[in-house]
Amino acid sequence: MGRFILSCLLAHHFLQTVYAAPIEDHSKRIQQDQRRFWHISDLHLDPTYHVTEDHAKVCFSSKGVPASDPGLFGDIMCDSPYQLIQSAFHYMKQVDLQPEFIMWTGDSPPHVPPDELSTDIVISVISNMTHTIRQFFPHLPVYPALGNHDYWPQDQLPTSTNAIYQAAAKLWEPWLNAEALGTLREGGFYSQVIQPKLRLVSLNTNLYYSPNKATVNMTDPAGQFEWLQNSLERSRQNMEKVYIIAHVPVGYLPYAKDTTAIREMYNQRLVEIFRNYSDVIQGQFYGHTHRDSIMVLLDQQGNPISSLFVTPAVTPIKSLFEPYTNNPGVRMYLYDSLDYSLQDIWQFYMNLTEANEEKVSNWRLEYSMTKAFEIKDIQPQSLHELASRFETPQSKEFQKYFSHFMVSYNNTIACEGKCKATQLCALKFLDRDSYSKCIKSVKEDRTSE
Repeated sequence: MGRFILSCLLAHHFLQTVYAAPIEDHSKRIQQDQRRFWHISDLHLDPTYHVTEDHAKVCFSSKGVPASDPGLFGDIMCDSPYQLIQSAFHYMKQVDLQPEFIMWTGDSPPHVPPDELSTDIVISVISNMTHTIRQFFPHLPVYPALGNHDYWPQDQLPTSTNAIYQAAAKLWEPWLNAEALGTLREGGFYSQVIQPKLRLVSLNTNLYYSPNKATVNMTDPAGQFEWLQNSLERSRQNMEKVYIIAHVPVGYLPYAKDTTAIREMYNQRLVEIFRNYSDVIQGQFYGHTHRDSIMVLLDQQGNPISSLFVTPAVTPIKSLFEPYTNNPGVRMYLYDSLDYSLQDIWQFYMNLTEANEEKVSNWRLEYSMTKAFEIKDIQPQSLHELASRFETPQSKEFQKYFSHFMVSYNNTIACEGKCKATQLCALKFLDRDSYSKCIKSVKEDRTSE
């Protein structure tokens, strides 16, 4: 553990990153009434990462599994070296698209065994990442959400104040107002008006996360459901629009059949609240899965009423038996400055294999959502129509979507049969009844073939 603690303390001193010189000019694609913000998630800094001949000792986050092909910017068996995170922020800064703010949806510490961490180390890593972001973007507001790894022991985020909630509030004081800091200290969540008539609500969905033993059998952990409804009702009365951010997403996982990331009872409750306030909520933004995916919330009649987005991770880590992972990614959203409706996604990524081979970061645009799929915007109706196109047999558009799901990690991997059914049911059906009907209909279709 001594080596890990020392690495955590020293990580912010390693500033030698090689950056690619050319930056593509995207400004011509921006319409006059559009504004922009960044979304970053799952940085998962591993300060022990270093290239060595013994691949079993490249990083603590591989848990003894040999690194695959370690290089300057990381390895798919490891969490992010500081070099990778810096390269992402450097690119975001150099793109110079004049963003209004940054959403940061959690998970700074690495995937290491619990005895390699402590409360102090977790706070140190969150502090490191906070100061790094402020160093790169000293004048840009940042709105964070806590992740399930932003606590020790991981996943066990409590329902009352603690050292980590308090430390986060202190670290994020430059970005948040007094009311937001107050609820952050007590329950790990907050809301704040961030633009005229636009409120951001940062939820602590880790309270609902399945492995969290601290909240088992609780009806309303930390009173967050009541607080959320009151916040959304206040926004409705004040004619505000709302962006929801959180780490662990609602709905069903696109890669695991019949599985919600948060406990099913809590998922049902959130879906109900989001349906009731769909007139207020203009978008929902999550992380956690490390993959790139969309969801469309439908009302009880099957009409699309809310767009949900899961941004891919900066970390490229995967487990030994996973067939694929993700290239590192960061994301920009374009939104209408009048009503805050979401207009487009610009997804940027680094081809990790190429960057390591060339020893130069190669961040670039992976896709624009509207251009890649020929849709007019990323509003619920547009995404719902796109999802219907995905359902056609041998859909090339769905294969493109699945390639984006992996952040262009491996374009030769196909998602068919059960894989495609799990993806599509998760995309359109967020509650138990509608999801079950979707999965059942896929089974019946196969039976009738």
